[in-house]
Amino acid sequence: MSQSLPTVNSTKKHQPPILNSNSRFIKAVKFIDLRFEEILIVAGFMLFILLINLQVINRYVLPFIEIANITTWTEETSRYLFIFVSFLGASFAIKKRDSIQVTAVVDRFPAGLQRSIQLANSIFMLNFSYMMVTNGFNLISFQFETAQTTPALTIPMAIPYSSVPIGFLLIAFRLIQNLLHDAKDMEIKDGIIGAAIALVLILPVLFMQETNITLLLFGYFVLFIVIGMPIAFALGISTLTTVLATNAIPIDFFPQTAFTSIDNFPIMAVPFFIAAGIIMGGGNIIKKLLKLSDELLGFLPGGLALVAIVTSMFFSAISGSGPATVAAIGTLLIPAMIKQGYSPGFATAVVAAAGTIGVIIPPSNPLVIYGVVSQESISKLFIAGILPGILTGLALIIVTFFISKKNGWQSDKTSFSMKNTLSAAWDAKLALLVPIFILGGIYGGFMTPTEAAAVAAAYGIFIGMFVYKDLNLKGLYRNLAKAGTTSAVIILLIVMASIFGRLITLEKVAETVANFVLSISDNKLVILLLLNALLLLVGLVMEALAAIVILTPILLPMAVAVGVDPVHFGLIMIFNLAIGFITPPVGVNLFVASGVAKLKIEEVIKGVRLLLITMIAILLLVTYIPDISLWLTGFMK
Repeated sequence: MSQSLPTVNSTKKHQPPILNSNSRFIKAVKFIDLRFEEILIVAGFMLFILLINLQVINRYVLPFIEIANITTWTEETSRYLFIFVSFLGASFAIKKRDSIQVTAVVDRFPAGLQRSIQLANSIFMLNFSYMMVTNGFNLISFQFETAQTTPALTIPMAIPYSSVPIGFLLIAFRLIQNLLHDAKDMEIKDGIIGAAIALVLILPVLFMQETNITLLLFGYFVLFIVIGMPIAFALGISTLTTVLATNAIPIDFFPQTAFTSIDNFPIMAVPFFIAAGIIMGGGNIIKKLLKLSDELLGFLPGGLALVAIVTSMFFSAISGSGPATVAAIGTLLIPAMIKQGYSPGFATAVVAAAGTIGVIIPPSNPLVIYGVVSQESISKLFIAGILPGILTGLALIIVTFFISKKNGWQSDKTSFSMKNTLSAAWDAKLALLVPIFILGGIYGGFMTPTEAAAVAAAYGIFIGMFVYKDLNLKGLYRNLAKAGTTSAVIILLIVMASIFGRLITLEKVAETVANFVLSISDNKLVILLLLNALLLLVGLVMEALAAIVILTPILLPMAVAVGVDPVHFGLIMIFNLAIGFITPPVGVNLFVASGVAKLKIEEVIKGVRLLLITMIAILLLVTYIPDISLWLTGFMK
């Protein structure tokens, strides 16, 4: 068969012409394969950070100047830029193979079968992207025909809607790139098996028109999760397969929902908080917080471990992210603790456990996502997270103190110095101001959570570049690109969950689940225990943000039906999923911390056991004593 091919370099005689590095097709791909998404992501980030800060400045600093109704057009412009940047970031994440997925099952398969399953997943993702592109352009045509315009900018509505087909066109392009790259190492047999897997999985759709929609939807979703498909696409493709089989909703609903689900000002807080955490987590701010914590508690047994917990509480009020907190603090403290004689497993486990506070104490990205999905006040959710977060930190401090005292892990410091503590606090003043800007701005009624997040991101940039001078333009570019990609993965998850959720709503899945659970017991305490058990199990196998967007529409109505306040339920859900950050097999904090420490995950799991039991005890307190979450919300206007 190779004799029929055109003459090629002898070192690549088994390579098809389309994959030959000298072919025009590959040269064109390489030419196009520039970092244009990354450049646009960074430019978009800078622009909407500027616009939202300009909105705040105009409101309070220059109230006598009204720049063309600035609050209206800056907000609308920022929202549309955010949508474009999110889809560009999703495309860039595909290129980098950065996604939220469950691979515990697939990882056990032989390498050849893993490649085949990856090919099958890519085929499904390509077909879904093609559907979004074609129906997205149909939606744009409709917008032009009806001459709809945006409220503030009065530009054709087709322009912001074009973000959907353009974004999925780029996603499809990156998927094809990845396929071409993988094909170089894939045997023909693996390719045939992959195509066969995709065909076998889709064939049942042709014969299941009479199947229960809920069964088909969740059946395909679980199947796609098991074979390692990114969770966002598993949500969208399981919905598409169900719609193709049952015609439950029109296909053109998909691109329309992809746009409207994130045309939402509150959700923009997520990328801003991520950017603020990344920018401030790699510079002098985190070092000054560590120094202050060391002066406060470093003289006690387990001083460095206690410093890790307290600093995590401080940094949580900046980053809103558990893994970001673990990475920032672990890099500096885990080696220092090990050098001082701590057990490597425990030293790593303390940082991993302390990082869970990052998703409980405000500002918390999971709380923002829960607020958007449940349509609850993000400000209320933030203030509800303060006491549970502080209580968690104090409990971890007490347990860590006694473990350290028992093992004789003593710091170099022997006494507390008020002078040094005040000096360290003054030195860390710029870092300590960040929570004041964020929470004070929100609860003082000066800023929305999104505006506060944008101010925090701008503050981090200004302090890093002009005060501490540990952030240059190259570093800023790298941090914003990382923030854009990270937040885009989350936003794409919300897009797909919104599409998935439409079928859940139509089929009244939430009511069915609620009726089933209430048939077991109508006792509020028992139902809360069942909810905790379910969420803890989900946290074992699913990433927190994915669990929030999938389960909130299903579980929240049931919780409300038995008299649980939606804000209180939000804290229960986030606390359960925070525990999932330190429980295998998905425990993100465990893997981040073990990666920083270069330690086997088994050693970290062994070290985290008592801390895990402590967090479960606090979870029960938060669950059964609502005032821990709701007391401070009573002071809100």
